[in-house]
Order: sequence, then structure tokens, then C-alpha cells
Amino acid sequence: MNIKTVVVGNLQTNCYILENDTQCIIIDPGAEPEKIEKELQKELVGIIITHSHLDHTGGLLYFVNKYKVKIYDYNNLKEGLNTIGTFTFDVIYTLGHTKDSITIYFNQEKVMFVGDFVFFHTVGRTDLNGGDFEQMKSSIAILKHYDDVTLYPGHGRVTTLKEEKSNNIYFQ
Repeated sequence: MNIKTVVVGNLQTNCYILENDTQCIIIDPGAEPEKIEKELQKELVGIIITHSHLDHTGGLLYFVNKYKVKIYDYNNLKEGLNTIGTFTFDVIYTLGHTKDSITIYFNQEKVMFVGDFVFFHTVGRTDLNGGDFEQMKSSIAILKHYDDVTLYPGHGRVTTLKEEKSNNIYFQ
């Protein structure tokens, strides 16, 4: 699987395009849909939203209207194994930043797309509408059980679970 990062919008949201041999999916098209579209080289089969904040959903309608693809999120992805086109992944409900936050885990590649749940050496805000620090702590406890994986956050640099377990105060 090939992972492309397209940084979009005023809040510098990481939009990810995941490609395999014939298809692609988009994770969090927050803004600037034309900029994202320029990076599409395979058949678009779906869009995943890690949570419903506007900086992660602003470009949705452009792709839905133009490509007639389905949106996948907390409301229609079950916790556990899911498939979109030829992509198979696990969904982990990682509430705390919002009431609809999910993490997308590709076990074979050992990568997680965590939205605004975890960032390099910190976690997402819980003081916004729908945030809950106790739920955030519960979600972190779930993530701690995974082996080292690469974490692709909604903003900022890529990190690893090993790095966060060692240096993120919220994982202590």
C-alpha cells in the first residue's frame, strides 16, 4: 500500500490517499479538494472520516458529488474488521477528542490513521464540544495494547506507537 500525504487548509490538516494496485481511498479531505484530486491516480472507492470536525470534512461534498463515492465514518463502520473496495482494515473507536473519533488500522502494513486522537508527544484536545478526557484515557489504554505501529495523525508529523509510549506524558 502506498500512502500519500496532502496537507490542506488553514489548520494544515493531513489528508491521506491510500493506494494499492488498482484503487485508492481518501482519509480526511479537510479542504482544498482540487489539490487532493491532483494526487489521485487510481479509482477512488471511498472516503473515510476519522471524526466530524470541519477541518477533516471540508472537501467531502466535492468528492461525493464528482466521484459518487460513499463516506465511511463512526456511523457506518463497525468496530473491528471492515472492507472498502480491495482495502481491508480494522476500526478502533478512539473516543475522547470527539464522540465519533475512530482510528483506522492496517494490520499488515502496521499503520494507524489516528485523526486528532494522537499527535507527536501529545493527544488531541478534549475541551471542545464532544470532547471527554476520561474517554481519551480509555482510548489511550486500548492503543497501548498494540505492538509498535506507525501513527499518521490529523496534523503534524508522523510518529510511532513506540515513540509515544516512551515520550508522550498521556501514555505514561
